[in-house]
Amino acid sequence: MTARNGAGSTSVSSGRRRPGRLAPVVGTARKMLQDALAGAGYPERVLVACSGGPDSLALAAVAAYFARRGHVGGRPVSIGAVVVDHQLQPGSAGVAATAARTLEDLGLSPVQIRTVDVASTGVGPEAAARDARHAALEAAADEAGAGAILLGHTLDDQAEQVLLGLARGSGTRSLAGMRPSRGRLLRPFLGLRRADTLEICRVEALVPWHDPSNTDPVYARSRTRVEVLPLLEDKLGPGVAESLARTAAILQLDADYLEDVANDTFDRLREQTGEEISLPEAELRDLAPAVRFRVIAKAAAAVGGQQPSYQRLLAAEALLRRQGSAGPVELPGAVSVYRLSLAQLLAAEPSGASGVPREAARCGKLVFRPQQPPRN
Repeated sequence: MTARNGAGSTSVSSGRRRPGRLAPVVGTARKMLQDALAGAGYPERVLVACSGGPDSLALAAVAAYFARRGHVGGRPVSIGAVVVDHQLQPGSAGVAATAARTLEDLGLSPVQIRTVDVASTGVGPEAAARDARHAALEAAADEAGAGAILLGHTLDDQAEQVLLGLARGSGTRSLAGMRPSRGRLLRPFLGLRRADTLEICRVEALVPWHDPSNTDPVYARSRTRVEVLPLLEDKLGPGVAESLARTAAILQLDADYLEDVANDTFDRLREQTGEEISLPEAELRDLAPAVRFRVIAKAAAAVGGQQPSYQRLLAAEALLRRQGSAGPVELPGAVSVYRLSLAQLLAAEPSGASGVPREAARCGKLVFRPQQPPRN
C-alpha cells in the first residue's frame, strides 16, 4: 500500500515482490553492487544508507538480494541499513519510520534510524545536511563494525555535480564529481540512470518517497535537475548526462595523479615552526603551476585554513613574483600568508649574512600563519 507523511507527500512502502524472470536492469544493478564490494575487498559487514527515495530504495532492494543469500562473490556478508532523518521537513519522522519498515521487510538487518540536527555553518543548507548525514552514517558504521556504506547516487547525480562545478568555476577536483569509492563510502550505481532506479522499484513492487526538495527551485541542484539538464538534452541531443559523467571519470584520474604529486611535494618542502608552516620560494617557483597551486592550498589547510578560491590562490602565488617582503594575503579559515626574502632571513643571523650574492637575496620562503583571534 502507499503511505503518506504529514506533509502529504507520497512515502515509501513495500509490496509483494514479483516472482519470475529477472529484469535486465536488476541483473545489471546486482553486478554493479557485487563489483563495488569486490573492489572494497568484500567487507563482511555492510550498511545501506536509505532515505526511502527511488535511488537508495532501489539500492536497498538489490543489496537485500545478497543479504538474503548471506554471501556475495562467495564471501559471507551481512547487510543492515541506516535511515537518516534530517528533520528539515514536516513529517520527516514518519517518512523515516516507513522507510525503516520497508527495509526490514526487504530482509536487511539491523535497520536503524539516526536523527540529526543540521547546523547553520555558512556552507549552505545542502552542504550542511550532507555533512550531518555523513557524520551520522560514519558513526553508525563504527558502531556496527561495517566496512562499507552504500550510497545510491546515480549517473544523473554525477552529471548534475559536474554542471554545478562548471557553473561555480571550480577546479579539477570539483569537476571530477563524486568518487565511486572514498573510504568506506561506496557508490555502486554511478553507472545507472535515475530512470533505472525507478524501474527497479517498479519491478520490486516498491513505492518510493519523492522528496519535495528535489524539485524545489530554491536549490541550485534542484534547478539543475529539473530545468538545466533536461534543456541540454533537448537542445544538444541525448547523451549529455553520460558525457558529463564520462568527463568526471576522466578527470578523477587526472585529479588523483595531481593530488599524489602535490602531497609528495608538500611533504618534501614543508618546514614547520610552532603553528607556522613555510615553503621555500625557489623550489615553489620551479614547480609546475598545477602542482604549485595545490601545494599552497595544502599549506593553508595544514595551519587550519579552508580551501582557497582560485582568486585567493592567485593572490598568494603572486607573492613569489615580488622582491623583498610582501603580504600578508588573507586566505579563508583565518590564515595569513606572507613572503620573507632570504636577505631578511639572514639579517636575523648577522654571522651568516656576509657574502650573500645579490641574486640570492631575491629568494626566501612563503610563510603560512593562523591568524590570532582579537583580544577583548
